[in-house]
Amino acid sequence: MPNTSNTLYGNVPDKSPVALLLIEVINDLDFPESKLLLRHALPMAESLASLKKRAKKHGCAVIYVNDNFGRWRSDFQSLVRHCLEDDVPGQELVQLLRPSTDDYFVLKPAHSGFFSTSLDLLLQHLETKTLIVTGIATNICVLFTANDAFLRGYRVCVPRDCVAANSAKLSRAALE
Repeated sequence: MPNTSNTLYGNVPDKSPVALLLIEVINDLDFPESKLLLRHALPMAESLASLKKRAKKHGCAVIYVNDNFGRWRSDFQSLVRHCLEDDVPGQELVQLLRPSTDDYFVLKPAHSGFFSTSLDLLLQHLETKTLIVTGIATNICVLFTANDAFLRGYRVCVPRDCVAANSAKLSRAALE
């Protein structure tokens, strides 16, 4: 068996019983209600940045799960560059939660991180059993991803200070 640590297949960590999912945090937030969401998303991003550091310190895989926003020729790095370099409402959010070179990413076409994506295959490869689901919006993409994870047999944790929606009421209702 070849040593995969020096190949394209050797992303670290190779095994991660616990994975941190960051849902929709690489986001330009360029839509009419973005100010409502941003008011809750920035404090969430600070908590999530701290959680991400702790998770990486303990060897947890970090996986960004983002919409392709209907752009079927898009790629994750282009989305990151757009959010960091263009004058967009979500720029500060992305600066706080900028991906590292050893993070994973999955682009999704709809609300759930599992629907028509490779997320489940990646998690199987990592031998993940527990998911920490974070990001935006609590009542849409986070909720659908957490539900789908539960249905697939994963243990699911959703830290309330690491999710955001357009209002605290919407977040609370989804968490309940």
